[in-house]
Amino acid sequence: MLTYIALLRGINVGGKNIIKMADLRDCLTSEGFGNVQTYIQSGNVIFQSDKDNKGTLLNKIQSTLRSTFDYHNPVVLIRFKEFESIISDAPSGFGEDPENFKYDVLYLKPPLTAPKAIDEIPVRDNVDLAWEGPGVIYYRRIAEYLTKSMLNKLPGKPVYQQMTIRNWRTTNKIFEMAGN
Repeated sequence: MLTYIALLRGINVGGKNIIKMADLRDCLTSEGFGNVQTYIQSGNVIFQSDKDNKGTLLNKIQSTLRSTFDYHNPVVLIRFKEFESIISDAPSGFGEDPENFKYDVLYLKPPLTAPKAIDEIPVRDNVDLAWEGPGVIYYRRIAEYLTKSMLNKLPGKPVYQQMTIRNWRTTNKIFEMAGN
């Protein structure tokens, strides 16, 4: 069995796309996915499947979510080995100073790639930094200047429709859960 991580975009945010995690787990389990786990209420799902075709799995998940929950937002599907690279390929020092910086990972929905997305990701000099990663953009903001960060402008950009964002702490917790 292969382990996968599905990241749903816009779940339980601002009173929209309300999906209880227990219902989400039950739904995916009934579709034949194994060891389905969720983490917090924002649509982080870890599961196993004997299928190796991500496209087929993604289509099945999206179709199931549409018919069960009327959910139409993008889902980013990542194999555990790919997720492992996201953790290991993070920029040097990324996530190590949470007192002074906020760290986020922008997960890109294929066919969007990091080299294509990076030019669309807004950054403010002396506040934000962004790096390309394997299917992601790593984003660091100075905590003291969060209101000045350009990450707040990202939802107004077309590229935002092809991604979902998780903070570094959540990313690491998902990785830890998926590895057990």
